[in-house]
Amino acid sequence: MSNFEFYFDADGQAKPEQLAKNRWLAYLTQTDNVYVNAERLERMRDVSGRETVEYVMRTLDVLDEALPEPEPGSSGAENDLAVDAKQILREVLCWSEVAKGGLRKEREEWRRKGYPLDIHNIASAEIYSDFMESSEAIYLLIRTHGLIGQCIRGEIPVRHNAPLLYVRELLGLSNTRMRELVLVLNECIIRGVSDSLWNQVKQDVTVLVDRILEGDLSEYSAEYRLEKLCPKEIQIYREDADFFAENIFRRYELWYFESALGSFDLKQIRAILTRTLQELENSGGNTGSGRVEGSGQVNVYHLNFKPLADSLYYDYEGRRHINVYKKRIIEKFLRDGDAPYVKFKVWVENGTAYVDFSFAAVCEKLIEFCVEAERSGLLTFEKSIIVLYDMFGFRKDEFDRLNNEDKYLRTMNDVSASTKDGIIDYVVGKSVVDVGSGGGILLDRLETKYPKMHVIGTDISANVIEALNQKKKKEGHRWSVTVHNFVEKPFEQKVDSIVFSSILHEIFSYTEGEHGRFDLDSVKKALRFAYESLTPGGRIIIRDGVKAEGAAVRKIWFKTEAGMDFFRNYQVDFKGLTDIPENRKVTNIDEAGLTVTGDVNMIREFLYTYTWGTESYAHEVQEQFGYFTLAEYRAFLESLGAKVLCAEEILEPGYPENLNRYLTLLDERDVEVEYPASNCILVAEKAV
Repeated sequence: MSNFEFYFDADGQAKPEQLAKNRWLAYLTQTDNVYVNAERLERMRDVSGRETVEYVMRTLDVLDEALPEPEPGSSGAENDLAVDAKQILREVLCWSEVAKGGLRKEREEWRRKGYPLDIHNIASAEIYSDFMESSEAIYLLIRTHGLIGQCIRGEIPVRHNAPLLYVRELLGLSNTRMRELVLVLNECIIRGVSDSLWNQVKQDVTVLVDRILEGDLSEYSAEYRLEKLCPKEIQIYREDADFFAENIFRRYELWYFESALGSFDLKQIRAILTRTLQELENSGGNTGSGRVEGSGQVNVYHLNFKPLADSLYYDYEGRRHINVYKKRIIEKFLRDGDAPYVKFKVWVENGTAYVDFSFAAVCEKLIEFCVEAERSGLLTFEKSIIVLYDMFGFRKDEFDRLNNEDKYLRTMNDVSASTKDGIIDYVVGKSVVDVGSGGGILLDRLETKYPKMHVIGTDISANVIEALNQKKKKEGHRWSVTVHNFVEKPFEQKVDSIVFSSILHEIFSYTEGEHGRFDLDSVKKALRFAYESLTPGGRIIIRDGVKAEGAAVRKIWFKTEAGMDFFRNYQVDFKGLTDIPENRKVTNIDEAGLTVTGDVNMIREFLYTYTWGTESYAHEVQEQFGYFTLAEYRAFLESLGAKVLCAEEILEPGYPENLNRYLTLLDERDVEVEYPASNCILVAEKAV
């Protein structure tokens, strides 16, 4: 029988006899406090209010597994010890989360007594002490429970585990037996979250427990703790480590740090912490003056970011996701130093300083609009989000896709069946540059295929560079990434191969040239500078869109009205193909027949935007995918002095497979025809 079955009936209600015997169970079940760490949820809508009691039941199940009941008839000191240890640990686990429960009146009384309810190990120990014949050993085990894991995460000092040495004396245990007890306790606590998490940290937990029980309470270095707190950072600099060592680690425990701040970079985290320290200092030692709302508590021991974590998440595409609209507003606030639409909040209660941001009504409405617009999927709303965030200056740069950025990079990485695989066969030499590295899939493949080659990725997007650096650190890649724009200058050093994979059309579409956007000079500049960056015998390798030759007419028959709606928006919003007269781009629209007729390149551009769907529309409609015909590519590359080794048009198989569900492509005689080439591959070699 599981512990849940033991304590709860078939309807999921706590059994009355168990409630009568177990005060801790009453606190956990008879509560109006919903307490959950958003970091542990898959979906925000999954919150039921029973997360805490269900977690406790899981920890008790792990305990039963780790310390099974002795066989009937068995006896001896070993069994007696196991029984005693299990009874102790069971009581610890039952009471360890009670500070997260209780009714409003009870919680108010606990606060009045000075219990820091959001520092639940301390508060739970005090509540246990109030209502039980206090066992000092159990009290201390509750008070220190979970701290081993927090040490490993970099959140608290090792010295806070010192009471474990006194517990060993109180229980009269040998070092070996105390080690077993502490390891089982931590296994219960961590496996109660997930088995995979326990498997990840088991070795670290064992090493730290052994060190503490040997009396070694020496602290981890500031660099080590910062690496654990900020695992996405590529490099921890000395000044950052010094800041944390001097201002944070020696003074405070950190609570819900990664849950709240894990999506921010270290510069932004430092800005948040600096403001926190300033607010505490300005309050005159946390007296409640200024913008620090407090209870008069003089000493602060904990910095708690749970309020910020609770407000930063929502469900996106059925999963928990950072609210990037809110995050971008916070980032601008941190970048600019102050803003009337955001307030930084710090308040103090029972030795804990809480940190959060509040927003002016206009910002709250803007965030609410963006979330609802995103969920609606309507193209006009997608466009409005971009316009609004640009108006306030909230986007990082013009390539910032906001919430669609993660999905876009995943999609770019999910093209394993495309011709991106084949182009790396043309790479030569000892060094290769992947221009506009996107999700990093080409970097990975280049690194795998050419393990001795120096693989370099470039991009001009702040989001992409940040994501690639995180990917490199997380996955242990050898490739490097640097900010570079081939439209502006050659590469910093000569290289043997340069790959332009689906990036030249973005250069063409977004670069503001002498004649504005959609200026072929931008592509020509990028290719000239790339050619200049090559070593003799080096290669430029291009995979990108290709413009159709001539001025053929094509007709689209949509299978649903949604397709026609999409085209109407596209006709208004697409600003490319400036070389084709407007009256030739679209020559006929038959609303009743759900057909549109126009120039092959206008139809082609629409098709290969439509295939990306509504979520990417606001960005894809800004781009012209085909700018050179194959002959024009060849002619320009040869004008640079290059020898063209390969020049071919292709149709990516994924495009017709996707589009055929929604439309049929016809010629001017209403005969079904093949889709125009979507891409081309060119390989140009520099003269030796």
